[in-house]
Formats: sequence, C-alpha cells, structure tokens
Amino acid sequence: MNRGETFDIETGLPESMYREERSPTLLRVVREYLDHVWPDLSPNSRGRLVDGLAVAVQGFLTEEPDFDPAVVRRVLTTFVLPPDGSTVEPTTEGREVAAWLADHSRRVVELADQDGVTEVGRALRTNLDGKRAANSTVDTRKGALVQALGFAVDKAYLGENPFSGLNLVKFRDVQAVDPGVVVNPLQARELLASVSYVRPRCRNRSWRPFFAALYYGGVRPSEARFLAEQHCELPRTGWGALVLPNSLGRSAARYSDDGQTYQVRSLKHRADTATRTVPIPPVLVRLFLDHLDEVGTGPDGRLFWGKDGAPISNASYTDIWRRARLLGLPPRLAGSMLAGRPYDLRHAAVSSWIAAGVPLPDVADRAGHTVDMLTKVYAKFVHGTRSTANRKIEMFLDDDLG
Repeated sequence: MNRGETFDIETGLPESMYREERSPTLLRVVREYLDHVWPDLSPNSRGRLVDGLAVAVQGFLTEEPDFDPAVVRRVLTTFVLPPDGSTVEPTTEGREVAAWLADHSRRVVELADQDGVTEVGRALRTNLDGKRAANSTVDTRKGALVQALGFAVDKAYLGENPFSGLNLVKFRDVQAVDPGVVVNPLQARELLASVSYVRPRCRNRSWRPFFAALYYGGVRPSEARFLAEQHCELPRTGWGALVLPNSLGRSAARYSDDGQTYQVRSLKHRADTATRTVPIPPVLVRLFLDHLDEVGTGPDGRLFWGKDGAPISNASYTDIWRRARLLGLPPRLAGSMLAGRPYDLRHAAVSSWIAAGVPLPDVADRAGHTVDMLTKVYAKFVHGTRSTANRKIEMFLDDDLG
C-alpha cells in the first residue's frame, strides 16, 4: 500500500498508474459502451445516446480539428458511433474525419482531472453555433455521458465517475407553455375549418379530424397517428372516448433494427401495457363518424394515413398546418406564435380544460400528465383559475356564517 492506494497484482503498479497505462480513448470507451447496450435500446434512446456522446467526444480532443465542426458531428452520429457503422456510406471526407478522430480522441483517464471535466462540461452546455444549450438538452447529454463513464468504471478504465452527481445547469428552467401560443375556442374552430380548404398532396384522407383530435381530445400527434377505428368509442349522440393503447413515434431509420422510420411505442409517462382513456366531446365524435363514412380507414386500419398507406409524416401535417394558419388567421396573427405548431392545439386543449374548472387530477389523467408536471407546464393557466377558486371559497365561508 502507498498513500492508501492499492497495487495491481500483475504489474505491481499503483492502481491509478495502472489505469493510466492501459487507458483507452474516450471515443473507444463510447463505442464499447454503445456496442454493449445497443440491442436493448429503443431507436429514440439510441439516438439520444449517440447525439449526447458525440458532443462529449467532440469536446474532448487533443487539438481542434481543421474540419467543419458540423461535419465532425455528422460523421460521429452517422458513421463512427452507431455500432452497425450506419447504413450511410461515408464520403472520402467522412473517412478522413473518422480516422482523425480515432487518432486525436483523448484518453478517458484524463477525465479524472478537473480540467478534463471542465472542458467536457463546457462542450455539453454549448451548441454547435456557440449558443448555450437548453437545460433539458444539457441534462440529456450529461445523462448519456454518465452512463458511458459508469461503464468505464465497471471496466476499470476509471476509478470513479466524475460526472455522477455533477450539476452542469446553474439555473433550472421549467418549460412552461406560453399563453401566446394558445388559441381560444373561436380561433380553434376557424383554424380547423380552414384545414378543409387546404389541398393536401395526398387526397385519400381528411386532415380536419386529425387536427381536431389534438384540440378536442388533447392527444399528442404521435397518439393521433396510431389511432385505429377499434380505439374509438363513437356513439351517435353524446360524448365518446378514445382508448389510447400506444403511439406511433418517429426516429431516424439508422437507429432502428429494421431500418423503419416509425415505431410503435408505449404511451408517454405510462407503463408498456397501460392505456389512457380520453373522453371526447360530441363535435369530435361527429367529425370522426363523418371521416369514417366518407374516407374510411387506411390499409392497416388506421384513421389517418399518408402516401401509399404509410403513416402520416411530421413534414406532411406540419405543412398542412402552416398553410391552414395562413387561411384561418388574420395577417397580424398569422405572423405571430399563435398556434404556430400543431402541438399547440394540445396545449390549447389542456389549458381550456383548466380554464373550464375541471379538477386538476382529471385534467392530468386526460392529458397523460402527472398533476405535478401539469402544474409546472401549465403554471400560468393554473394561476389564472385562482381568482375563481377564491370566489368559491369566499361564497362558501359567507354561506357558513349566514
């Protein structure tokens, strides 16, 4: 023993020196880690890991490369880090970048020094354009690196994980919904009506009920994309319901085992087998019934589909919505952030339920949130109901005194 440090039995070196002698580069550790966990990850999880670890590797080099930083990042995420080498054939420049990275990635043991931690931490907090990354982005990147370095500790490449428990974000921000994006009921009806006048490139479906599901049902676009007729309870009169079993998410094809862009996923914030039942008002029930009568379902039974029966793409519904806003909003509002994204229709739905006085646990259940998350994300709308609540309490107290 020396200064309380153990020795490696085979070499006789102190453990710190032994690790330094055999330390691989951060790039090699990251690739080993991804090889190890890749089969058990969903495509989106693979994408998040690759993106976060690419930032760390690019931020921990022996010298600055002469290549464009965006090119280096692209080579890392499409060719160097994915275990299958990606389906993308690298260019000559891509091969040169990959070889350069292999020669200039710093050894992972150097992260035991504070200078190394500071350097990588700075990279995780910074985007390619030099601007500060959002807190959620920093957390995602750091989470990826913590997992990879935990693997390095297990492999005895590092004595401890220098990023475990390290706070890279000085001030926490809550991604609260801005009231400026939320349409009122009249604006929502006008926008949904305007969708009918937008001529989609593919004419085998109706877009209006798709967007109406986001507004009247508060569902996420990926949940609406998964909807099939058997998921809908559509009585001829009164309220109906959507029983949501899954969503149909999208990720880069290079991160999926079968090369497909769309994957069936469990509902957000729910167990794999959990469903969510969302009551829907008569106006949405009628839209769905008319849609089924006039258009029917896609080849796979889904309510909404795209070209050749494929799932509708993000680009398609975003383009339809962009054009619908130009028709349905006056010029001064069309240039604003009001309902700027289809997802803002969901925000409008949830905020309207809150404004209507629906109890927060019920709102959270309909939206697929926890109450805690609901009060954070929709804080400005929850606050707006306090005056109504105060009047109700005051009336109760006055009645009690009387």
